[in-house]
Amino acid sequence: MSNREYPLYTIKNNCMDCYKCVRHCPVKAIKIEDNSAMIVPDLCIACGTCYKVCPAKAKQTRNDLPRAKHLLQSGKDVYVSLAPSWITEFEGLEAGQIIAAIRRLGIKGVGETALGAQEVSCNIADIMEKLGNSSDPKDKNRLLISTACPAAVEYIRKYLPEKAADLIPVHSPLLSHCRLMKEKLGPDIEIIFVGPCIAKKLEADNHPDLLSLSLSFSDLRQWFKDENINPAEITPSVFDKFILEKATDGTAYPIEGGMIETLRPYEQSKKAYLMQVSGIGNLRRELQNLDTAGLDRPVFVECLACLGGCVSGPCTNNKKNGLEKRVEILKQTEFPEDIAKRKPYVDISENFNAQSVSGETYDEAAIRRVLTQIGKYTIEDEINCGGCGYDTGRNFAKALLAGKAEPEMCVSHMKHQAQRKANALLRCIPSPIVIANADLRILEYNDKFVETFWNEEEHGDIYGKDDLRGADLRDFIGFTNLFAASLELEQDIHREHVRHDDKLFDVVVFNIDKKQIVGGIIEDVTNMEMKKEQIAAKAKEVIHKNLATVQQIACTLGEHMAETEVLLRSIAKDFSSESDNRNNEVQIRTNSNKREF
Repeated sequence: MSNREYPLYTIKNNCMDCYKCVRHCPVKAIKIEDNSAMIVPDLCIACGTCYKVCPAKAKQTRNDLPRAKHLLQSGKDVYVSLAPSWITEFEGLEAGQIIAAIRRLGIKGVGETALGAQEVSCNIADIMEKLGNSSDPKDKNRLLISTACPAAVEYIRKYLPEKAADLIPVHSPLLSHCRLMKEKLGPDIEIIFVGPCIAKKLEADNHPDLLSLSLSFSDLRQWFKDENINPAEITPSVFDKFILEKATDGTAYPIEGGMIETLRPYEQSKKAYLMQVSGIGNLRRELQNLDTAGLDRPVFVECLACLGGCVSGPCTNNKKNGLEKRVEILKQTEFPEDIAKRKPYVDISENFNAQSVSGETYDEAAIRRVLTQIGKYTIEDEINCGGCGYDTGRNFAKALLAGKAEPEMCVSHMKHQAQRKANALLRCIPSPIVIANADLRILEYNDKFVETFWNEEEHGDIYGKDDLRGADLRDFIGFTNLFAASLELEQDIHREHVRHDDKLFDVVVFNIDKKQIVGGIIEDVTNMEMKKEQIAAKAKEVIHKNLATVQQIACTLGEHMAETEVLLRSIAKDFSSESDNRNNEVQIRTNSNKREF
């Protein structure tokens, strides 16, 4: 089954690695995969605890609302089985208003799931009657575990398989109501449940012949919003009432002990003991290793996964306390005087087989090997803080071996690892480093800080050189104004050539925790600046020498240029005179030739 096909799934991008779902999941059906807490369907009981506690809303329920709308478009007759906890969920609404609003969605009729609850009570009463009148000694110490809560049933089948045989072989109130409606309205009708429970989606998946799909109260609100329906503004008609008949004592089922109230006559007649347990942790504690050999009559146990009952289900929005919700439910509940005489109407029998999910066992050597990987070398190292989501370090080690957890989930291991890395960085960085709180008290520092700023005469009488934690930073450096400014402005600050005593420092101050913790890296640049001055002086000296050389070269070149110029001029003059004489001789010869001719 893919992640989104199961009634519960994780939106990976929203998961924030808080492991809150792991801590609260009563069966640890969570696997850390690619740093996201994924639900393992084979281990999950669909109680919805992870959905309720997830702070990032990464845990989501399967959205069956599009299926419900498509079902209406199919043309079939669609009915709604409405959980009795609607009374506390839609405060201020009359039954006629909520029924009218649902019918305006296209639903043919609305029935009370509580009618199915009454059918369940009738069947359980018959079973207790037979056991109470039985002469078989084994029937006197029978344990009868209710099957009204599908999440509790899933838990017992998977995690207390030895108690699966004690589950009463009858449908849940919802499936009983579905069978009742199909018996009276026709086998081809489609039924949608609306209520506070996620595990009801499992019932729909496992019994598609009875229940088409399950919606939450939130889904119903969204559906109303999509169709622009406001139940509070509706004036119901005479046709807006529950189909079949009005439920009576069955409406008490959503509260802890409500189921028992419908069976109270059988306790009064001493036919059985009646008890209730809510919460998976409590179920584990009360039912595990329970010995019924000493009982003198059957014991019926009402088991509910949610503390306080269905009125506190994972898909409820009413934040009132449980006591107020119980009062509201009981105010709407009637207990007929002839309740003990009521007889079953339809066959709602169902057998529940064990589906044990016991995990693999690991030897001590394997557990110890994994524990050492997370820094747990002795029993004292196993602090069992629960930060990883598991109650003990050994259970966490088993989860690691099973591939359900990652070493990074161990808070103490990661803290120590981070501390070791930080200490290594502090030791290795050659510059002074100091970390201080908002009061400028030293939290951490390295040896270079002590070497640079410790003054035995000034500090020796006040602080111990071996441990400066808690010391006032202002007693060591004169530029704590940079640290104070960084804290106040929540910004990193970089200043060069900060003078302290006879030294110069480049200072970088940075926020670690806004307005709470600040750190500083302080680099001594005194020698570097002195070297820069020496280099600058040497450079000036070289420049002066170069200028002098250039000037000398220029002078020498000037003298040579002058001499060259004189020589060239002389050569040019001589060459010019010789050329003129030659020209004159040529002219004389030409004239002479002309006369002779």
